[in-house]
Amino acid sequence: MASREDIFTNKIFLCGALPLMKTIATDVPDLAKKFEHTHAVVQISAKDPEAPAGKYATHFVINSGVWEVHADKVSDDEHTDVELAFKSVEQMNAFFKGKIGPATLPKMKGIAKNFGTFLSFMMVLLKMSSLLTATEAPEDEDTQKLMVKCFFYLLTSGISTLNKQGHPEIKEWTTKSPDRVYALAVNDHPEVSAFLRIKAGKSRAGRGEYKRAMPFFTLRFDSFKSALGTLLGTDDMLDATKNGRIIMDGGPEFGAQFGGFLLVVGDYAK
Repeated sequence: MASREDIFTNKIFLCGALPLMKTIATDVPDLAKKFEHTHAVVQISAKDPEAPAGKYATHFVINSGVWEVHADKVSDDEHTDVELAFKSVEQMNAFFKGKIGPATLPKMKGIAKNFGTFLSFMMVLLKMSSLLTATEAPEDEDTQKLMVKCFFYLLTSGISTLNKQGHPEIKEWTTKSPDRVYALAVNDHPEVSAFLRIKAGKSRAGRGEYKRAMPFFTLRFDSFKSALGTLLGTDDMLDATKNGRIIMDGGPEFGAQFGGFLLVVGDYAK
């Protein structure tokens, strides 16, 4: 049986990281083309005796390049065309943390009949891994933009996921909070924004700008490169704030709290 910490990590991957595959497959033209004629259900799963279906999983329904993400939901065997099946939650966590080897590789089902789909899916998975494990910002602005978008989505979804899983510190924070929206943004690029809405113990992560009202707090960056400097830990936050690379729209004390929980998600995912 997986420990509570292992489950927290696994849920970050199932609900925060893996859904990014849709974003990547949609935003990268060369990858999008590979799914133009695909009709398949692809699943990534991890066995666990405590799981209702005997395993935890996220699956994707792909139809002519249109992806539907079913995060933390198990597809039935009859309708699953390709599956990467890990023998345990711990094995899956190790794989997505970069510890790839004979002991962590999943069993791959359905490859013989769907090799093309499997190969294309793996290319997206490897692209996601390269973006999330990068240690420096790339020079290409399109790749910078995609990286920032993926990190924003992962971090906001990750906080909401941990809240729903009962992470003690995050649950306490959301339980005591009135209706508030925290956002991540880059100047002049609303398409890469993400937000987290919390209220009385409930939470919801969203993509894009929150338009119903002005967010309570926004952590804003002046460029993609500045965002990646903070997200990858290669830039000094105090210097970045002093020189306008980071802009905090709202009280610094709330920014520190929000930023602390972003780091919690990052610690589980790395």
